[in-house]
Parts: sequence; structure tokens; C-alpha cells
Amino acid sequence: MNRLGNETSLYLRQHADNPVRWQPWDEKALTEAREQDRPILLSIGYSACHWCHVMAHESFEDEETAALMNRLFVNVKVDREERPDLDRIYQLAQQMLTGRGGGWPLTVFLDPDGQVPFFAGTYFPRERRYGMPAFKEVLQAVHGWFTENREDVGKQNAKVLRALKSVQQPGPHDPGIPLDEAVTTLVREAARQIHSRHDAVNGGYGSAPKFPQAPLLEAVAALGEIESGRQLHAGLEFTLEQMARSGLRDHLDGGFFRYCVDGDWTIPHFEKMLYDNAQLLPLYAEGAVRWNNPALAEAAAGIADWLRVEMQQGEDGYAASIDADAGGEEGGFHVWTRDQVDSVLEAAQATPFRSAYGLDEPPNFEQKAWHLQLRRPAQKGAPLDEPSLAAARERLRAVRESRLHPSLDDKRLASWNALLAAGFSRAGKALKRDDLVDRADAIIDFILRKLWTGDRLLAVYNAGQARFEAYLDDYAYLLDALLLQLQSRWNRERLEFAVRVADALLAHFEDADHGGFFFSDASVEVPMARSMIFQDDATPAGNAVAIRALNRLARLLGRTDYQDAAERCARRALPVAHEAPAGHASLVVALQELHLPPPHLVITAQEKAAGVELKSWADSEYRLDCYLIGPADPTLPGILGDYRSDKPVTAWLCHGMHCLPPAYSRQELEKLLDR
Repeated sequence: MNRLGNETSLYLRQHADNPVRWQPWDEKALTEAREQDRPILLSIGYSACHWCHVMAHESFEDEETAALMNRLFVNVKVDREERPDLDRIYQLAQQMLTGRGGGWPLTVFLDPDGQVPFFAGTYFPRERRYGMPAFKEVLQAVHGWFTENREDVGKQNAKVLRALKSVQQPGPHDPGIPLDEAVTTLVREAARQIHSRHDAVNGGYGSAPKFPQAPLLEAVAALGEIESGRQLHAGLEFTLEQMARSGLRDHLDGGFFRYCVDGDWTIPHFEKMLYDNAQLLPLYAEGAVRWNNPALAEAAAGIADWLRVEMQQGEDGYAASIDADAGGEEGGFHVWTRDQVDSVLEAAQATPFRSAYGLDEPPNFEQKAWHLQLRRPAQKGAPLDEPSLAAARERLRAVRESRLHPSLDDKRLASWNALLAAGFSRAGKALKRDDLVDRADAIIDFILRKLWTGDRLLAVYNAGQARFEAYLDDYAYLLDALLLQLQSRWNRERLEFAVRVADALLAHFEDADHGGFFFSDASVEVPMARSMIFQDDATPAGNAVAIRALNRLARLLGRTDYQDAAERCARRALPVAHEAPAGHASLVVALQELHLPPPHLVITAQEKAAGVELKSWADSEYRLDCYLIGPADPTLPGILGDYRSDKPVTAWLCHGMHCLPPAYSRQELEKLLDR
């Protein structure tokens, strides 16, 4: 038995019965490596990862391979969702050492003294194939080289450290370039790059493998608001429709898979991640309203239903992911043969269903089965849920429930739950669904109860335990979610919580000398270097969200210290954003909002109904941040205490830190807004 049996992580527990003497990343494992002068074999993955399971079955469950690992290395297993700080630094190191992209499982060999990597890769097969050496050969070669070249290891480590620090902690912005001018240039180039990558045939941006790229889609939505030609929004609407009809979507339960292996969105990698669906929900909901598109509205409703049925963990947030595999078979839970469909559906249902979902064409999954997707192209805005097809899907879904299910990783991550709270707030506002706003409230309550210590945030809730000091993304996403929820439902306690979160973010993550926010808490010891990340991955860069959220909170309260921190971060981020604007999509949007903030509207109402009516009108007619704070309250923090009026309803329209004279009616406010 290794040391993983008592871990809360499902991924680590999945390896508890391996003959490998795995250890978690902790001081005991690191000390053992130093004292025995043995290199560390670090393996990073997550529970829903297909190739992680493949490597585990091929190598980590193999007695001969395990014996070799145990004799030559101190073996450490890390759940990348629990320790994204370790995953990020070693993913980058792997890319620098190999010149290739990263991924999971990540396999890194570390010097025992400073945990600096000297060799790295991702998946290695048990036997030679795919042009890769066998894992046992790698183990022997790596250990032999390490033993014979200790001096060279030290020299290489020094170079790796310098390179990592250079990449992870970019230099400050050139103060000679005006911020406004730099942002204008950046936004223009980002829009050009993103549009050039649009796949006009299949939708999406880029080629196979094809990911939703939700942060990029968010940027398209935001930049499309200021683009005159409507090209960006046209591409976004087409992309959302294509994704909703494609194999990226589970047409039986409404959730979206992580990505497709092909360029036309046919066959997915079958895991489902909370973060993808959390971000796609508001994109579909807001797109449905923006373009009056029923297909997008149905997709949004499907995501919301899937989240409630499959991912919600009572009052304690939402689970992280669902595995790609079931019973060791990838996709087996999801695909269908024609005979299986015909055995479930009546003939009158089966014929149109086969036609709609392509079962009258050759099999699209391993030449033996079909993964369901609606035929494309279709008429713009065509409903996804025609009644007869909906009834057929429901019958198939009921039968599918009897199959062996993929495993659910029910750990709750603060960052992904905060992303979902923001998504529920936005979707509820767009679709006028109070139940979605309720669910955002419930997530925030969960974070307050289980993950907030009073002045600090914890990152993971699992098996009844809250663990790990939270990361930048946890704080930034939570602050953003709180501000969005305050626009849906004003709550003084939520506002005070937002201020505490913002203060903690500044205290524990900011580089006060040069601006920007490190990924890890200053109190947490991390190997090699604290990361400062401005580039998006599958989720938005924490620095980008921090800029936007701090700027919004600054404008709401009149707090220049929050605005100054946002601007310091923006200046630090600009040089790297200019190098690859489309790769920093969230940052581009945050900088644009910092440069030209949308108006924000604060409404006080002595008569509640009048306030609700005015807010509803403003939200539906204008793009702004709108807060209905109820009766004027001089004890509210910041400038909110100065919004005093005894009129039935009063609205203060502000641009940045400057507010116009109050308006006392819809007609007066409309004149101000139309200016």
C-alpha cells in the first residue's frame, strides 16, 4: 500500500492500490528524496483524463515497471486540479525542455534538492509505439544520465530556473507608452487575429483538436459590441450554433464535452468539465437574447439542466468533472448502434431520429457505432428540441441510465464554482430566470460556509474537508461572481464579503513593486518561482479577471486603491499581451474595459416597485453595470453612502469615477444614457 489511500482526491485514490510507492506532494516526500539523493518522478493528472488512465493501466499497475520506479525514484503523484500551481510551473518546464506542448499525464523528473526538472514528457507507452520509447526504457535512461551527469544537472537547473523566472515573471511596462494608446492598438490587433482564425465552415477558432475556447468566445462577444462590421458577432453566433448541434454536446443530457479530436466537432474526448459548462452557459443565454435565437436558448437550458441533475452536490456546490471512460472504455457510455436505437424507439420515432442524428450514414465512432450529433448545416436559429426528437432523446437517456456510468469527481473547487456562480448570475439575468440567480446565491453561500476562513479562502472542498490555500483564480473569480450577483440581487453582506475578498487578493497576491498578481499565495512555498500568468487556458487568466473585478469594485465604491491596483496589473501585462493578443483574450477585454469602462448605474428606491421597474428597463435597453441598492443608506461603504434621496426612485449614472447629477424618472435617465 502506498501513501495515497487516505487522500481526499479521487485521482490520487485511484492510484492507491498501484504497486508503485506513490506519495503525495508534501514535505515527507521531498525530504526522503533529499536524504536518499534520489530523483523525484513527478506524475500529474486528473481523474477525468483518459490518457492518465491508459498510462496507469499500462505502467503503474504493472509489477515490473513499478519495481523499477520504486528502486530508482521517489514517486510523487499530484492532482492538477488540487495543485494548479505545481501543474503550471511543471507544464511550462516540460515545454521548455522538450519544445513541445504539454498535457496530461505530465511526467517530470526532478532534482531532489531544488525540485528543478531535468527531463520531462507526457504519456509514455508500456512498449515502444507512436514513435515513443517504452516507459521502462525512459526510467533506466533518465536515472543513468542523472547518476553520471550530476554536475551537468546542476548547470542545466540554473538555466531552467533563469528561463522559468523570465517567462513566469515578465518585466514591467514601458512607462513611455501611454496606456490608452497601447490598449487601443492591442484591441484592434486582437480582433483581427481572432477573426482570421474563425472556421467559417464548422465554426470555432483554429483547427483540430478543437476546444470550445470559452475565454476566446467571451472576447468575441465583448469586442463584437464595439465592432462596426458585425463580423465578430456573426462568427460567434455561427460557432455557438454549430457547437450546439455537434458532437461536442451530449444531446441526451445537455452538457458539453471538453473538446473534439477533429476539426468538424464530430467525436469528442468524452470527459465533461465543470469549467467549460460554467462558461458556456452565459454565452448561450446572452447570445439567445442578443440575436433572438431559440437554438441558443435551448442549449443554455440544456446546460443548466445537466448541471442540476449531474453535477450539483446538494447545498455544497458542484462537482469538478465526469470521466471520459466507463469500465475502462472511452465513450462506451455515450455511443449507440443502430440496433440499440431501434430497440428503444418505436418505428415512428426511430426513422426521423436516425435521419436527424446521422444514423442513416456510416458509423462515425470507430467504424462500429454512432456518437449523436444533429445534421449540419441547418437553418439559422432552427430549434434543437423539436417535440418528437425531444421525446426520443428522453427515452434513450432513460435507457442509457442503466449502463455503467463514468465516474464523477465530486471534489468542489472554489475557482470553478465561482465561475459557475458568475455564469448562473449572467444567464439568470439574460433569460429572466430567478431560479438560476438562486443557484448563484447557493454557490456563494457554499463558499462562505465551507471555504472562507474569515480572512482567507481555501481552494478545494472534498470528503468533508477544505484544503489548500486558494490561488489567484479562486479569489479573482469569486470577486467577479460577487459583483455580478450584486447586480442581480443587492445584498449588503455580499458587498462586504466582496471587499474582504478584494483586500485579501491585494494582500496575498500582488507584486506591489511592479504590479500584477502572482498565481500562488505569498505564504505558500512553491518550487522554483511564483508564477505570474496573463495568458488564458481553458479558463480566463486570473490577472485579467482581477483587473476587471477590481475596476468594477473601484467604480462602485469610489475606491482609487482598487483602481490603482488594476492599472498596475494592466501595465505589467501589456508587453506579453502585445506578443500574442488572441492568446490573451480575457486580458484584452479587461484592458479595454479599464480604458473605456461601461457606465454603471446605482439606483436607490424608497418605493421598491419603482426601483425594480427602472432597473429592469435599464438592463434590457443598455449595456451597463446596474445596481439596485434599495432605500438610500448613509452607512454603506465608499461613495454608496453619499447616494441620498427621499424621492420614490433616484438613479446615479457614472462613467469611471465621475457621476452625473441624479435622475428621478425613466425619462430623465434616458436622456442621460442617450448622450
